[in-house]
Amino acid sequence: MNPTQKIMFSAKIQRVLLLPLTALVIVSTGCTVEKQEAGEAPEVNVDVEPGKLPEYEVEGPKVEVGTEEKEVTVPEVEVRQEEKTIEVPDVDVELPTEDNTQENQGR
Repeated sequence: MNPTQKIMFSAKIQRVLLLPLTALVIVSTGCTVEKQEAGEAPEVNVDVEPGKLPEYEVEGPKVEVGTEEKEVTVPEVEVRQEEKTIEVPDVDVELPTEDNTQENQGR
């Protein structure tokens, strides 16, 4: 199997696994589940060898990134600045003092 076939095979496996997972998400979000009675897992004695994942060797494309000079049309903008007087917010904050706090508590 050449590298392109391996990539295509991997993409097919992903699509096959993605479809049931998507269906499960859609079905489970559209329903309400209420537990009717407690369940328990069966006792099982299994002695098996662990599985092995397939190995892949993937060679990607060669990519070169660089710069080059191109002639393009760009706008020329002039900015004028002048001083104006405008109204801006002015906030005065008076922090409570011990005297103010005692007066407010007595009311």
